[in-house]
Amino acid sequence: MTEQRRDADEETARLWAALVETARRTVADGLVVGTSGNVSARVGDLVLVTPSGVPYDRLTPDDITGVDLTGRPVLGTLLPTSELPMHLAVYRTTDARAVVHTHAVHATAVSTLVPELPAVHYMTGALGGPVRVAPYATYGTEELAENMLRALDGRSGCLLQNHGTITYGAGLDQAYDRTAQLEWMCRLWLTASSVPGLTPSLLSEAQLAEAGERLKGYGQRR
Repeated sequence: MTEQRRDADEETARLWAALVETARRTVADGLVVGTSGNVSARVGDLVLVTPSGVPYDRLTPDDITGVDLTGRPVLGTLLPTSELPMHLAVYRTTDARAVVHTHAVHATAVSTLVPELPAVHYMTGALGGPVRVAPYATYGTEELAENMLRALDGRSGCLLQNHGTITYGAGLDQAYDRTAQLEWMCRLWLTASSVPGLTPSLLSEAQLAEAGERLKGYGQRR
């Protein structure tokens, strides 16, 4: 084995370990139940993805599952998640390096009520603007992937009607954080809108745009 190949294999192994850790976080944080969500990460033309129907706490380094950008299996023996069409659609059309899909309760509830999450908090700007709801389609279908792409236009996350959420980012941490923020905003809106006789105040497009610009520079600079 060449040194270059060994380095590539080690990078893939590290990414798989991080992916499994992220998948387990979705369960620990209550964003999914059982194996209902899925996580993927891209390195080059390889997409590592959680396998179908396998509890995350049982995944080991030997369960690594990878496909190319057409969905052709290239690593492992387990079947990839049934939501693979959505993950691949994101990678083929954006610069994403990680995708997180959940069935988070509050976000899924909001997806059944409105065509777009009302802008109740400035973190909406971190997702590119008001979060749209992709029209319902059967899970695992190309139709759902197409609906999702339209809802994601100019955004890094969207809701899936009567289904859940999907977000992407430059890495697993960012994709996961966007998922968690989206669920929190949905919970916030449901809480505020449930007060009898009162209507939540919403942010304007200009306010969201300003917040979005400021959020680009948020955090420590190396």
